[in-house]
Amino acid sequence: MSKSKVYFTRELSPESLIKVYRALGKELSGNVGVKLHSGEQGNQNYLRPDFVRPLVEEVGGTVIECNTAYGGARNTTKKHVKLIEAHGWNKFFKFDLMDAQGPDDELLIPNGKVLKRNLVGKNMKNYDSVLVLSHFKGHPMGGFGGALKQLSIGFGSSAGKSLIHSAGRTEDQFNLWNDLPPQDTFLESMADAAMSIVDYFKGNMAFVNVMKNLSVDCDCCDVAEDPCMKDIGVLSSLDPVAIDQACIDLIYAAKDDPGQAHFIQRVESRHGIHTVEAAAQLGFGSREYELIEI
Repeated sequence: MSKSKVYFTRELSPESLIKVYRALGKELSGNVGVKLHSGEQGNQNYLRPDFVRPLVEEVGGTVIECNTAYGGARNTTKKHVKLIEAHGWNKFFKFDLMDAQGPDDELLIPNGKVLKRNLVGKNMKNYDSVLVLSHFKGHPMGGFGGALKQLSIGFGSSAGKSLIHSAGRTEDQFNLWNDLPPQDTFLESMADAAMSIVDYFKGNMAFVNVMKNLSVDCDCCDVAEDPCMKDIGVLSSLDPVAIDQACIDLIYAAKDDPGQAHFIQRVESRHGIHTVEAAAQLGFGSREYELIEI
């Protein structure tokens, strides 16, 4: 079996995003969604609209997002729409908050490790293909966030995010945080949910991970730590497991970076690699890859 291809450039610019996407040789067709993180109010590290604009225009995409399942400026449609406007997301692009109105769509996961269903915004069905554009960084719960987190937590509606975080116990964001599952169970739930999105789009997906502003905290944090590592570059792949594995490997390879130990501590203390392990076991991607620097 051939290894998955992961393309990599050390250049960090709007043009480099286009370069790694074009290297994939895949044209996303039909109505294209570009899934990214709108950035919590107060967060300083998320990818800005002007940085991603050329790539969104390259694919002719609509930026897509969903509401959150925790307190903040994005857990209701009214607040999230206000923040989208404040962050300028609707200045350049069509923007679709996919779960702005219910009811959610249900995706069944018959072979999941933990979850048997996933809940996504009903507008997801309006898209024929998706570019998953992820800011790779640390994460307080998952250890790190990249393509797999975007596929799982990112595509989940508010109720879907609650299902993932609770390992299927509840859809209610206000009945979520007092009875969380064991860590590995949560990470396996993320892998299950990610698989349901990959299965839904049947190969009509591409993945770009941007390794800049490498904080140990996610873009969902209103008060995030400043980046602790130097910027590394941009990666692309048709395999979400391979691209996240490649990012982790680049973190471990950055031995001269004084912030490396702090970043790795965040990943390992949350057993973050288990999401990648579980996803590979589910069979919708491979940890074996060929890194092609361009």
